[in-house]
Amino acid sequence: MLQQLEELKLNALQGLETVNNTKELESWRVYYLGKKGELTRILRSLATLPLAERKAVGAYANEVKTLLDDSLKQKSQTFREAQLAVSAKREAIDITLPGRPFPLGRLHPLTQTLYEICDIFVAMGFQVVEGPEVEWDYYNFEALNMPKEHPARDNMSTSWIDFEAENDERRMLLRTHTTSVSARIIETMQPPIRVIEPGKVYRYEASDATHTPMFCQIDGLVVDKGVTMADLKGTLYEFARRFFGRDKKVRFRCDYFPFVEPGVEMAIECLVCGGAGCRLCGDSGWIEILGAGMTHPQVLQRGGIDPEVYTSFAFGVGIDRLPMLRYGIDDIRLFYGSDLRFLRQF
Repeated sequence: MLQQLEELKLNALQGLETVNNTKELESWRVYYLGKKGELTRILRSLATLPLAERKAVGAYANEVKTLLDDSLKQKSQTFREAQLAVSAKREAIDITLPGRPFPLGRLHPLTQTLYEICDIFVAMGFQVVEGPEVEWDYYNFEALNMPKEHPARDNMSTSWIDFEAENDERRMLLRTHTTSVSARIIETMQPPIRVIEPGKVYRYEASDATHTPMFCQIDGLVVDKGVTMADLKGTLYEFARRFFGRDKKVRFRCDYFPFVEPGVEMAIECLVCGGAGCRLCGDSGWIEILGAGMTHPQVLQRGGIDPEVYTSFAFGVGIDRLPMLRYGIDDIRLFYGSDLRFLRQF
């Protein structure tokens, strides 16, 4: 049996020299050192030997097993080192190559526009105030002179939220205009008031070149003694000059809003076609950018402000259309498409 062990050792070591990869190495291990391998087969026959001979053969068998195990580990280590060398060569970094630049993050063009508008009005003495996007029916409609049966509600295309309430005034919705914040301001602040209210608003309507279900607005509110329509026009003219430049034409026309009386719309000459008419302006040459007017006395009175003592004006600006005018963009949906080729231009 000692002769068998010696032959096994020599054959195993010779076979190990011819192994060229890990698959062949595993086959070698199973053949010589596995549970049904050659060494195990010889060790199982030790029980048939006399006691004295069994000890000698057993000791030598352990030496052979230790030798083969060590040889297996060395061969395996050789393969690992070779594999690592190949991987290192394949994945090597040439430190002489120029580095890859990381693009810098920046604000979305609508966020840039919102900040710029806020800066313009803050410079004119306005305070920035925000309000909830999920609003009560009362502040979105009732407090702004739009009771339940008012036809102006149909134009808002409201997204309602299911909410069990004791009466209609406690129903909740995604606010359709930031004028709802004005209703809260009138109720909670005392004159003199001069605030702007930026934020997102929601309309349940289809998307097209100039409309999206969600867009940004800034509403403004001024309440004080002796406030007139001249103050309103002067404020909005100054805003248009600072945002678009002093050479751009601005137009005011009468319009109707339930919470102001009288009401006006302010439009600016289309910067895409220069007033000649195009898809963006509907071939009119003008684009409406905001609605405004003198705050209705009932709105002030409902908020606890005496309309006999104080007068007020309010306005609402659609932020999304302003960069469209400034940069000649003819489709509002580009702002919400997440196309980096478009966004990186700003």
